[in-house]
Amino acid sequence: MLDNAVTDTFERYQTLTQEKGALRAVDAAKELGISEAELVEAKQVLGAAKRLRRDDTRGFAELLEGLVGLGEVMCLTRNEHAVHERYGEFDNVNIGKIMGLVLNRTIDLRLFMQRWATGFVIEEEVASGLRVSLQFFDKFGVAVHKIYPTELTDRAGFDNLVADWVDLDPAKIEPKTPPAPDFDRPDSEIEVVQMRADWEKMTDVHQFIGLLNTHKVGRMQAFRLIGEDMCYQVPTDGITWALEKAAETQVPIMVFIGNKGCIQIHTGEVKNIKPMGPWINVLDEKFHMHLRQDKVAHAWIVRKPSKDGIVTSLEAFDEDGNNFCMLFGERGEGNAELESWRSILNGLGKLS
Repeated sequence: MLDNAVTDTFERYQTLTQEKGALRAVDAAKELGISEAELVEAKQVLGAAKRLRRDDTRGFAELLEGLVGLGEVMCLTRNEHAVHERYGEFDNVNIGKIMGLVLNRTIDLRLFMQRWATGFVIEEEVASGLRVSLQFFDKFGVAVHKIYPTELTDRAGFDNLVADWVDLDPAKIEPKTPPAPDFDRPDSEIEVVQMRADWEKMTDVHQFIGLLNTHKVGRMQAFRLIGEDMCYQVPTDGITWALEKAAETQVPIMVFIGNKGCIQIHTGEVKNIKPMGPWINVLDEKFHMHLRQDKVAHAWIVRKPSKDGIVTSLEAFDEDGNNFCMLFGERGEGNAELESWRSILNGLGKLS
């Protein structure tokens, strides 16, 4: 039996679509003043959405592990300013209670499982026909990851897997209120000399988050303080410029886009770069990216030491200091960074 509040939300959603036409779920939810998870929950009224069980011990880990061997799917991870869509297969899946990894070249994910609070299977009629998806949300009702079967998916296996995870008696979602954003400590409180020493001692780029936590310093704050030989700002259109240069010169890159629940990575060449209004898009056969170029308030080139030499990233931040996209040159463990990637970044002039 659906809660009256859920039915009311669905009726408001119907009125909204009648007035404004089809909207992306995240945009419709914003218009209604609710979370995206609550909007999806409301679609249960027509049977278009069904809740998925969340195991008390392993969350949705077993469901994700069940995708191995079912063929191609499309994985979508987004944040407020960027969307990452990648076609491929689940393989090399290792998911614990806190962290999870999918380490396939086509589907490459870093999963922060404690952030995954609710899940749904959704069936919707779109222009191309019936579209099915698995959608997962955090405790604030914000989408963390979505998975879509394709024509190359083992649909019988996929449907059987999902059917086993449908929650027959779901409780109503009660999203938490997001906390107020954290503010950086004053620069004067940061031990810059020691931070610089620790930065130079890094042997793996994954140690960087630990460095930020140890010194209680914000990401962009660390970039400002560390020294221009390691970090410097470039023009805000640098992301678009670098993508276009990588496509033009066929330099394989890595594109990281994520949120607090999931980071999704594309590795390989990008070819079809298309600006559309404020969006810069990659529209390749198995990889799509959509990024709001107008939301890039700061762009940084960042150089981190590793046992294989310096690893260089190009990172985009919005006006609130949120990091929403990172680009690297393609690099495997034990290999030095591509000189062709460094050459691209050297073409971006420092901001004065």
